[in-house]
Amino acid sequence: MKYIIIIFLFFNPILTAQVDPVKQDSTVVEYIIIEGDSIPRTAIDLDEVLVLPELNFKSRDERIRYLVLRRKTLKVYPYAKLAAERLESLQERLSKLKRKREKKRYSKVIQKYIEDEFSAELKKLTKTEGQILVKLIHRQTGTTTFDLIKELRSGWRAFWFNNTAKVFDISLKKEFSPIDEKEDYLIEDILQRAFQNEQLDRQKPAFEIDFYACVNKWGKPKTKS
Repeated sequence: MKYIIIIFLFFNPILTAQVDPVKQDSTVVEYIIIEGDSIPRTAIDLDEVLVLPELNFKSRDERIRYLVLRRKTLKVYPYAKLAAERLESLQERLSKLKRKREKKRYSKVIQKYIEDEFSAELKKLTKTEGQILVKLIHRQTGTTTFDLIKELRSGWRAFWFNNTAKVFDISLKKEFSPIDEKEDYLIEDILQRAFQNEQLDRQKPAFEIDFYACVNKWGKPKTKS
């Protein structure tokens, strides 16, 4: 899985509240004081919770395919999440370094850390898991694996890795598009259920995904005209 490992070689509140009643025009208003925030609030902003559709399978084989996809997605998502975190950390750190030598030295430190910690695991991925990982890297970073290699290494290396990947039916240029591909919709469905069940740590995608639009297209049974 060298063509995927190359990405990882470069990416290396506690809420406490108290309620204080405050009289305003003879009306009691409850303010919430959040630690670390000097501005009292009357409400707490909560993350949006998706109402997930019930899973319905037309056949036993369809159900098995979903479960296999689920197992593979849960396995590779943490690597895609890590790639996004390392990329953000790398870009933030490099933006603070002025000398080219310092940037090169820092990149090598990240390279060794990721290589020692994750290379052995990434080499165990199957080609199907590798393709899912390529899609999820795009979901979490907003950039294809091909473009990340091109940016961090060179255009020639990106071309070479992409052609090597094609031998194994893996495209490093593959984007994650659940509105256009049903498999990507199923992957997104798997992720959302895993987030809600706390099987995976939620990380926002790099671009907006209209999940309900995907459900309307792929998740509802089609009626015969």
